[in-house]
Amino acid sequence: MSENKNFHLPDLGEGLPDATIVEWFVKEGDVIKLDEPLVSMETAKAVVEVPSPFSGTVLKLAGGAGDIIPTGSVLAQFQLDPNLPQRADGQDTGHSHGHAAPAAAPTPPPIPAAAAVEDAKPAAERDDAGTVVGAMQSSNAVHAEQALAVGGVKAVPAVRATARKLGVDLSRVRATGADGAVTMADVKQAAADGSAKVGAAPAPVAAAPIAAAAPVARQSEARAPLSAAGKPMRTQPPGVVAKGQPEQLKGVRRNMARVMADAHSKVVPTTLNDDADIHAWVPGNDVTARLVRAIVVGCQKVPALNAWFDGDALTRTLHAHVDVGIAVDTDDGLFVPALRNADVLDARGIREGVNRLREQVESRAIAASELSGYTISLSNFGMFAGRYATPVVVPPCVAIVGAGRARHQMTPVMGGVEAHKVIPLSVTFDHRAATGGEAARFLRAMLDDLALAS
Repeated sequence: MSENKNFHLPDLGEGLPDATIVEWFVKEGDVIKLDEPLVSMETAKAVVEVPSPFSGTVLKLAGGAGDIIPTGSVLAQFQLDPNLPQRADGQDTGHSHGHAAPAAAPTPPPIPAAAAVEDAKPAAERDDAGTVVGAMQSSNAVHAEQALAVGGVKAVPAVRATARKLGVDLSRVRATGADGAVTMADVKQAAADGSAKVGAAPAPVAAAPIAAAAPVARQSEARAPLSAAGKPMRTQPPGVVAKGQPEQLKGVRRNMARVMADAHSKVVPTTLNDDADIHAWVPGNDVTARLVRAIVVGCQKVPALNAWFDGDALTRTLHAHVDVGIAVDTDDGLFVPALRNADVLDARGIREGVNRLREQVESRAIAASELSGYTISLSNFGMFAGRYATPVVVPPCVAIVGAGRARHQMTPVMGGVEAHKVIPLSVTFDHRAATGGEAARFLRAMLDDLALAS
């Protein structure tokens, strides 16, 4: 008699309490072999391809695309096939699968943003590097992620996830990647020119997309229907943007909510503000590079702000190196990749590093290990708008610097006044770990460095 086995959602190596289903590679009734791709899941930091832990027939799948599955709960059920290879009992799978979670389990506590994450070395950059996780351990071996053919279309999980979010039909996208794989650039191009919309007529009739747009527009203007209890009802499947309806936070935005709430409950924040006079700057100065350099100078003069603080053990760790977390805003939510060893980088090295991190975040090709471990962070919100702020310190860090929008102001000088360009600065620090004097001296060091011509 065949044996049935449940597969519980593993940790995926990131310590997060749940993950969102992006796409199943099988359906109920399909036969799958050990370590063949089963499903792609999105966490706060990655789109991960999860392999099958068994060989056999898929009896049940727990949810569809867009559903949130708690870590440790049942993801799929299998009927084992004794004629196909199986993993030996007790063999390490590389994951902790845990036990099935109760249906009404309370929300797990937030995970500190700087929790250590084990990650494989990312592959060399290429056009279709559209995955956050370059490799994942599913058994005793590490399987490099590659483009998988599903429905006749080859694409890595992150490309499929992006296509779903942008409403792009992968089967209609012109593939330019290696071996006919659809790349992230292919998907974005198709979304921009509207050549592969989901549900669009395949005929080359130019008026078809325009005609189809009218009822969609009218539908979005209509109010969401209410249930008998007076609450809005879900009328659209997960993954479709809902207006006027409650919507589950997923992936990066879901983790951002947890991390911010955790920080708010633990940190004792205090913010200092001042303006950096950059009137002496010579042409060609890179604002971000100068801000990072000024942070490094401040950290070297006041190490108390380049530190980690453990509020439970009441211990702090002062760091000799400076790893600056660069806040990157995306449609999916906030990413904070780490610019490593900023204290040994020149202006060109800082610019190249920041550009690399931004590109990897935008393409979701950033390694999970690059999203933690920074010693202080920078939010350059002024590139959009705003003068001063109270940026959030995320434990275990002690401080974060916010840079507002540069402006000109009248500055008194000998013999009159001059119009000087200034950059508003805000330094938020955890008053449990640093004094007001230390924060003020740190800010003074930044102001002095930014006042230099180059």
